Amino acid sequence: MIERDLAHRLRHAASQHPAVTLTGPRQSGKSTLCRTLFPSHAYVNLEAPDARDFALDDPRAFLDRFEGGVILDEIQRTPALPSYLQVLIDEDPRPGRWILTGSQNLALLESVSQSLAGRSAVLHLLPLARDEVIRFDAYPATLDETLVAGGYPRIFDQGLDPADWLGSYVATYVERDVRTITNVGDLVAFRRFVELCAGRTGQLLNYSSLAADAGVTQPTAKSWLGVLEASFLVHRLPPFHANLRKRLVKQPKLHFYDSGLVCWLLGIRSPDHLRAHPLRGAIFESWVVSELVKHSLNRGEPARLAFYRDRDGVEADIVIETPDRICTIEVKSASTPSTSLLDGIARVRARLEATGKPIETTVVYGGDELQERSKGTLIPWRQVAERDWS
Repeated sequence: MIERDLAHRLRHAASQHPAVTLTGPRQSGKSTLCRTLFPSHAYVNLEAPDARDFALDDPRAFLDRFEGGVILDEIQRTPALPSYLQVLIDEDPRPGRWILTGSQNLALLESVSQSLAGRSAVLHLLPLARDEVIRFDAYPATLDETLVAGGYPRIFDQGLDPADWLGSYVATYVERDVRTITNVGDLVAFRRFVELCAGRTGQLLNYSSLAADAGVTQPTAKSWLGVLEASFLVHRLPPFHANLRKRLVKQPKLHFYDSGLVCWLLGIRSPDHLRAHPLRGAIFESWVVSELVKHSLNRGEPARLAFYRDRDGVEADIVIETPDRICTIEVKSASTPSTSLLDGIARVRARLEATGKPIETTVVYGGDELQERSKGTLIPWRQVAERDWS
């Protein structure tokens, strides 16, 4: 297995804190990373019924066995365990003794925040970023191949067909994991809901439209979307807000973390199929957003991304605001560099100049050549990871 970008942050956190909590979607590589970095720790997978029953029935005796440190995988399966860990950590605060992993964000973080506040560092491991994917001997070379393959490590580590693996992943997620997060009575309807969400990646989130298309109520649609967020499948990108005397949209945008999963849910099984698909641009936009989120999290920083859109239709797909500047990013799937690609983002620059901050204008596009133009910078898709967006 390759070295993950988060490895340095995880080692450092374990040297400073008694516990480290690593969250992320299933199959993002959490267990592999932890077992690689902490080979002397014991390992317990709480998905195993016998281990889980022991931890639930006699948590003190269960934890007392791990004097030398332990990796507790899928800790959300035993939500009371962090409360018992709190006592042990207060008695013996040696750093790096407890490594916790979990794949259900909301349940796990609520348990950790209540019981292990100030005792556990919290890190997030998403599927592979592009600069991690290219560390494998065989990796997708073109943009369309990259989008269809996605970033789940096992696909590249074992040379699997993305469509076959992702099909099994979705089936396992819908049939098993959803039941452990919430009481979804109709799994067929829920799967249809997930597919409808895939068709809305990179678009404004309209709950009434989504609920109507899925044949469920708006509260159900919001609850099910929360399930997808808790599972690290989707996230909501907030709109940019500033005192600009402009009427800005208030709805968030919906994005999937993994482009390969979106492609599979939309029935896209090959790069050739994607190349002619009407949602190719939206899938590419979600991929770029996900890359920026991954690189922020791998540095141990929150991803402070937003998008700009006002009632006049002026928009930027991504806005990154720092104390001293604002970076605006438009995503274009076209492979040929052209000044016209910068026309839309240049309009956003004019609107944001009222903030008084310097504005950087960039377009990430599907081509291969970095170009500096008078209106801004054209950045090839392969170089997204190489730029310091912070």
